[in-house]
Amino acid sequence: ARPHHAASSAAAASTGQMQQFDSEAAAQAHCPSDVVVWLNTNSGIYHEKGMRWYANTKAGAYVCKGEADGAGDRDTRNGQ
Repeated sequence: ARPHHAASSAAAASTGQMQQFDSEAAAQAHCPSDVVVWLNTNSGIYHEKGMRWYANTKAGAYVCKGEADGAGDRDTRNGQ
């Protein structure tokens, strides 16, 4: 018997694990061994510290890069 709902459960678990933070320090405390990125919550694209849009989009939050990747979000493609 194949577990027919395992994939959806795994997807729900990975998206449910991404926490969003109001401050970079709070995000870093949550994932001390990961990189904190700024996630544009409207587009699902994240920006690393030093990039033009880091903490500078209309909608967004600080998140852990590994959790963002697991939730299906992606890095910016234009280096901004």
